[in-house]
Amino acid sequence: MDFSLTDDQKALVQAAADFSRAELADHAAEWDATSHFPVDVIRRAGEAGFLGIYIPEERGGLGLSRLDASLIFEQLSQGCISTTAYLTIHNMVAWMVASWGNEALRESWVERLISGACLGCYCLTEPGSGSDAASLRTKAVREGDEYVISGSKMFISGAGANDVLVVMARTGAPDSGAGGVSAILVPADAAGIEYGKNEEKMGWKSQPTRLISFDGVRVPVGNRLGEEGEGFKLAMKGLDGGRLNIASCSLGAAQHALTLSRNYLQERKQFGRELAQFQALQFKLADMATELAAARLMVRHAAWRLDQGDPEATAYCAMAKRFATDMGFSVCNEALQLHGGYGYLREFPLERMVRDTRVHQILEGTNEIMRVIVARRLLADGVIEALQ
Repeated sequence: MDFSLTDDQKALVQAAADFSRAELADHAAEWDATSHFPVDVIRRAGEAGFLGIYIPEERGGLGLSRLDASLIFEQLSQGCISTTAYLTIHNMVAWMVASWGNEALRESWVERLISGACLGCYCLTEPGSGSDAASLRTKAVREGDEYVISGSKMFISGAGANDVLVVMARTGAPDSGAGGVSAILVPADAAGIEYGKNEEKMGWKSQPTRLISFDGVRVPVGNRLGEEGEGFKLAMKGLDGGRLNIASCSLGAAQHALTLSRNYLQERKQFGRELAQFQALQFKLADMATELAAARLMVRHAAWRLDQGDPEATAYCAMAKRFATDMGFSVCNEALQLHGGYGYLREFPLERMVRDTRVHQILEGTNEIMRVIVARRLLADGVIEALQ
């Protein structure tokens, strides 16, 4: 096995690191403090190609692999975790439209999504259905050549500053479960849509999060992605990559925290010695680095499995997401502890990093749900053997 990056991948890493330093790092604290959504910077990310990373080249994207995307998001998140997390969501929306939209939808939206001229939202979670996403109640009733959408979506990143929504709605009977859900593209300014207040969150403050209400919203049947009843399957395909994306943001956060901790231990003195000379603190640093290395290997392995179309890719993505997001929060939290009282001050980035990484254990499927996904596969005949 060759774990080294190719020359092209090294160039991607360098380009993402350069963008992160130039456009994100110096502004992340201000965006967090003022809850500012940096649309101008997001559009510059589009100019750099970072809004259509794994959309095929023939449709205007970079045509890169999920492994390549992980490398890019890991670097970007070292500049601003919250903003990078939104970039991962937008990439998922753009990819879904490019992959399953009809030609008219692609012509209307994909180029603008890739450039950042239009921003997207992914609408699955509802006030009454979080982890049990297949029980969603937002409905899309067909009337002639239109769907009439009614219901609400909760915790929608980018809502209120967006241009297009990919909405999972029930087109089947109320008890139709996952098989009765369709994915529908809805313009964000369609009549009947209302946006709630920008939620006051613990972290992720550089992106708005709102409830979206749909009251008789009419869209053409041609706005459906894929076939009727395929929406939940498409949503889950999107989430396999989405889980790797958010895991990659945790890798970047942990890398940044580890670097800050190393620097602090070498600079700070107590009891007449640098903190770096205390073995107990050396052990903490070693454990942080070990956990980060293990998580990075898991994420990149899962991304490779997804790129290969491996039948167990979903389980690998779930395992990687669970492990990497738990690790990311833990490493950032340990880094804050190593900084002592300084780590608790907003003047230092650690407290923001702790707040921003905490939600990674919840979104794209909670880490408890990741365990459910993995356990169900493990209980199927032959799967444990196949995961060797």
